[in-house]
Amino acid sequence: MVDYDVKMQDRTLAIVLLDLIGSTQFVQKVGAQRAAQHFQYHDRLARSLVYKFNGREIDRSDGFLLSFDRVIDAVNFSLHYQTAVPPRTHLDARIGIHWGTVVEVIQDDVFVAANAKRVELEGISKNIAARTMSLCQARQVLLTKQAMYLLKGRTNTYTPKGTRYACMGLYKFKGVNSPMEVYAVGDTIESLQPPPGSEKVKRIGGPNKIKSRARDRKIMEWVWWLLWKLFYINLIYYCILWFKFVSYPHNRELWGIHYLDWVDYVAWIYRLVVYGQG
Repeated sequence: MVDYDVKMQDRTLAIVLLDLIGSTQFVQKVGAQRAAQHFQYHDRLARSLVYKFNGREIDRSDGFLLSFDRVIDAVNFSLHYQTAVPPRTHLDARIGIHWGTVVEVIQDDVFVAANAKRVELEGISKNIAARTMSLCQARQVLLTKQAMYLLKGRTNTYTPKGTRYACMGLYKFKGVNSPMEVYAVGDTIESLQPPPGSEKVKRIGGPNKIKSRARDRKIMEWVWWLLWKLFYINLIYYCILWFKFVSYPHNRELWGIHYLDWVDYVAWIYRLVVYGQG
């Protein structure tokens, strides 16, 4: 028998699950050798950000299991990752964050020598972080109410400008007794859209769509907002012109659109309502 002690302690941490989307299909597409090189490039970029924001890598598979002592560091890592890494690797990722208590297991040197992880995390908080991550759309960062409570209103010099938060609604996580409020954090309105439920998470309720507040809109969002307003104004204007044109029988006769005779009836009702005469 090998005599060893397993050191365990309760710790309250920000648990981060990062998952690469479509990694299996990518391996099948480019081959194992090229995929391994690409994943190593991705991991170097990700690990540099983990180090920058005082995180700790717990495990790595099709992504990372990470822990941070502060929620703000976990969020800043996630936002900087989504901005910098996917455009360079062309691999989309989804990230879930939860603040909770886990059991931190420090493995004995005997097992570490056999390639066991030095540090392992156990507990429902890790599962909640995984469920939160499973909800995410591509390049989205979601966090639980517990993480949002510590984060709300807190930023530092590393927090990207224009960072916004939105409540996604209430979700029932498989294996978790109480429904969970889920929030999104990002710097674009697309990253703040509520995700549908997944195989292990059922959506109970919440907003169908998140709209940009005027004070939060960026230049391009204002441009698109104005373009859509102009589009509708022009549409209404040309509809009025078209109606005026076809309301004359001579014009309908000229263009051969006799089937629009019903316009005369609409015009009669309009005059009756507006001017009080038919």
